[in-house]
Amino acid sequence: MDSTTTTPNPSSEVSESTVKNDKKKITLSHRIHTWPYLVRMEFLTAIIVMLGMTVWAIGMDAPTEQPADPNRTPNPSKAPWYFLGLQEILVYFDPWYAGVVLPTLIIVGLMAIPYIDINPRGNGYYTFRERKFAISVFLFGFVVLWLSLIVLGTFFRGPGWNIFLPWEYWDPHKVVALTSVDLPYMLGARQESTMFIVGMLLVFCYYPGGALVGQLLLRDTNIYKQLGAVRYHITAGLFLMMFALVIKIFLRLAFNVKYIWVTPWFNV
Repeated sequence: MDSTTTTPNPSSEVSESTVKNDKKKITLSHRIHTWPYLVRMEFLTAIIVMLGMTVWAIGMDAPTEQPADPNRTPNPSKAPWYFLGLQEILVYFDPWYAGVVLPTLIIVGLMAIPYIDINPRGNGYYTFRERKFAISVFLFGFVVLWLSLIVLGTFFRGPGWNIFLPWEYWDPHKVVALTSVDLPYMLGARQESTMFIVGMLLVFCYYPGGALVGQLLLRDTNIYKQLGAVRYHITAGLFLMMFALVIKIFLRLAFNVKYIWVTPWFNV
């Protein structure tokens, strides 16, 4: 009596699998292995992109300026385009924060992402449906903030580091009155001690006050229960620090606010 045993083919491109989540059962009938199919496609794409960039670099001259002259410095003196975002941040914050604290927070925040991400379907799922919060925060931080600051510094910052609209002439003799004031002074505080206290209250109401309010509002939701208190406060702190850049830029451009908290040791 012949008996036939069917064994699965390990090299098969399509495999049946079932993925379970909390709500329903999803059957994925068309799945392929990462190696060699995805890696091969990524490798070919990288070659095509490199070939296109090489042809572009050979056929187009780099937008370099005239040779450097120590007796004639450019106005304005701009950093390379990939550092213009950081140079633009220096307009709104003290150098210690814009050049040290903020870049450190960006690096630490990127390193912390794998440890604070609680999506159980994280490996191999990168669609917006599976990663709404993560993708939205990344697009906000990279596109809205970083790229917008680079565009602002490249096309709108002219002589004297003044802002020029696209149809305005870059007049090197333009003078803008320095009318920026500190936020506590704008709110009515006149003495240094009062300005110190008002600025401290504003900063601490934002953080950790904002994180604590969010904790009270989200404590009964699945997001907070999955994150836990520690990971929630890390995520909230990084998010509020990132959004503080938007607030400071708005206050400076709209109301000429220089600092929110002024102290003898540092300014925020």
